[in-house]
Amino acid sequence: MSSSEREEEARQLATVCAREAYARRGEEIEVYDLRGVTDIADFFVIASGESRRQLQAIASGMQEAAGELDEKLLGLEGLDVGNWILLDFGDCVVHLFQKDVRRFYDLDMLWGDAPRVKWEENR
Repeated sequence: MSSSEREEEARQLATVCAREAYARRGEEIEVYDLRGVTDIADFFVIASGESRRQLQAIASGMQEAAGELDEKLLGLEGLDVGNWILLDFGDCVVHLFQKDVRRFYDLDMLWGDAPRVKWEENR
């Protein structure tokens, strides 16, 4: 698979994850295109939720949707505590936060210079 094909798959996964967050009433959903900004990942999805249970439901939906795309989850952190859940799909990394934790760590500020992906128009 070429690097452009892999990047397109990562973009598709990021978009699908954003939609899953939206479908489960996630808030402040942002998709950042980190290509050329960092080697950590090609895309970050960041979303907020009201409770541990909501964030766990969003994470579960994302894992299911990723599986339908034959994407493998490489790492999962914070599911039990549920105030910051990280799903690592390799080229796409998802951060799910309770609102106060998101404000504290402020990843949006850290990665705010990266271009944002418009995922809503594809719903």
